[in-house]
Amino acid sequence: MNGEILLPAAQPAAPDLGRRRFLALATVACATGIAGCARWPRAAATATAASASAMDAAAFHAARRYTRTAFGDIAHVERGSGPAALFLHGFPLNSFQWRGALARLAPYRRCIAPDFLGLGYTRVAEGQSCAPAAQVAMLVALLDALGIGSADVVASDSGGAAAQLLVAHHPERVRSLLLANCDTEQDCPPPAMLPVIELAKQGRFVDDWLGHWYRDHALARSAAGIGGMCYADPAHPTDEAIDTYFAPLLASQHSRDLAHAYAIALGHNALAGIGSALARTRMPVRIVWGDADTIFAPGNAGFLDRAFGHSQGVRRLPDSKLFWPEERPDVIAEEALELWREHA
Repeated sequence: MNGEILLPAAQPAAPDLGRRRFLALATVACATGIAGCARWPRAAATATAASASAMDAAAFHAARRYTRTAFGDIAHVERGSGPAALFLHGFPLNSFQWRGALARLAPYRRCIAPDFLGLGYTRVAEGQSCAPAAQVAMLVALLDALGIGSADVVASDSGGAAAQLLVAHHPERVRSLLLANCDTEQDCPPPAMLPVIELAKQGRFVDDWLGHWYRDHALARSAAGIGGMCYADPAHPTDEAIDTYFAPLLASQHSRDLAHAYAIALGHNALAGIGSALARTRMPVRIVWGDADTIFAPGNAGFLDRAFGHSQGVRRLPDSKLFWPEERPDVIAEEALELWREHA
């Protein structure tokens, strides 16, 4: 079904929607007995438990594991057990983006958040491409190495483009898809990314942008920094997020070159011609969109809603920007649980 829900950005779901979802969850829990109640507790209980187990930077670094593949040693964090859920981050971030979501959703899934080739802490194999198609092949190899046949996928920004390619070329590996603001076939790359891609071609993006933000956190959170560009809350990104995101990219000339290769590859529309494959998909897809995003246009949410064969509609967050999943993990958890419950 196609449709849109408009909700205020700084508030929880509207009361009638919240009651409907609570009653639906309660009905499932009662119908399946005590075991069901343990699996699908109320969202409030989930948030409370998450606050006690939230992953700070130290815990994130301690939890990191590496899985060897032909593409390199893929860095990832994992929490929880049971059916797998795969979390795909944006650019120039890494899997730390999903720390709040993992804390909330680990009671329900084996949550796995990898770092893409060229970003974060993944050790890229010599000569390996960082283009979107290679990222998708890496994800398949990672799932194989971890013994995972299929996963519920949650994706944001350029990770959303990779998720669409995964759905199009390996639909059997995706049980459901929750998409935040990201590329679409008609907007890949978005015009706002062109200056970044050009600086990357000159070998300057990491030092000229990320380097300045890494050294000056106030600048990073200002209107001229990644904070003003991509976050609604002026307290974001936090100091530890800035350090965790940018330090590995600034670590060496090799890491700079890989980050630039990632950005340069975004200049090609990797989603061109994907429409027919998305239309054939039957896994449930849900779109949640920050309408204050200055990178991806609000109209892209409707385009995605129409593109997928089994879309569950759009929820809009009027005042949220590109990296709202980091600021509002409660929304990710709420939408993921609803999507997973309805299609368990």
